[in-house]
Amino acid sequence: MLIESLELCDTGLEVIDLLGNGEFLARKLHTRDAATQLAGVRRLARAFVESPDTMLQELVQAAIELCNADSAAISLVKEDGTDEEYYHWVASAGVYRGFLDAMLPRYPSACGLCLERGRPQLIRVNARFFEILGVEAPPVTDGLLLPWQVDATRGTIFVMAHGRNEAFDMEDLRMMEMLADFAAMGVRQIKQRRRLMLQANAAASAAMAHQLAHEINNPLQSITNLLFLAANREQADGERVLAFELSEEIGRLNAVATRLLELPKLQLDALRTADRDGVVGG
Repeated sequence: MLIESLELCDTGLEVIDLLGNGEFLARKLHTRDAATQLAGVRRLARAFVESPDTMLQELVQAAIELCNADSAAISLVKEDGTDEEYYHWVASAGVYRGFLDAMLPRYPSACGLCLERGRPQLIRVNARFFEILGVEAPPVTDGLLLPWQVDATRGTIFVMAHGRNEAFDMEDLRMMEMLADFAAMGVRQIKQRRRLMLQANAAASAAMAHQLAHEINNPLQSITNLLFLAANREQADGERVLAFELSEEIGRLNAVATRLLELPKLQLDALRTADRDGVVGG
């Protein structure tokens, strides 16, 4: 299905629904190296555990490397956003790295149409769009835009090319679907840590914040599948060895997933305990 919103006419934006798009499905642009993909996922998993404050920036850098993109970014809908400042670029790398922390309007927006459709989109952006925004930037000749959501927080993750008309294919889309899950979990982790730190009067919550600072809820099934395929691939000893090495680290991430999923209950119990002990005053 190839749909372009009539509302985006003459805005310089082309947003094409990838669901069932035969032209995109027919693209076969890359020969994938599984070992390189596994190594990239390994670096990303470590960054999420060891560098929680920079995890989203690490994520967009990984997207560039894994999809051979020129730029990558993560946007989220501001909770108190106005029509003029509605989408916040919370991470950006590559050619568009200068747009980190940029605020984009609610309209015109490829992000808005992507969130409305709730599915991956193919995007192109020409000079007209940047004229409307009053900025200078190279056009987007090919790009993948995917939605993500954490509770009431919504946003997008995208990779872009600035000169190639066909830069991405289905393998890139599958990789970006996994990275969109990473983005959602990364935002969840940041929100949880901030919420805990704001509860400074609850000693138990402060202790939990310290303990959970370097943990991440990231037991993505797609990673497990990738490891399984690599571990059982014939005539690929190097990939199997790397997959087995990664299994221990992925297992460590899985081990903390349950605790992080139960975090709201743990917070409530801690606050009740603190209140009972007189730590939280009224």
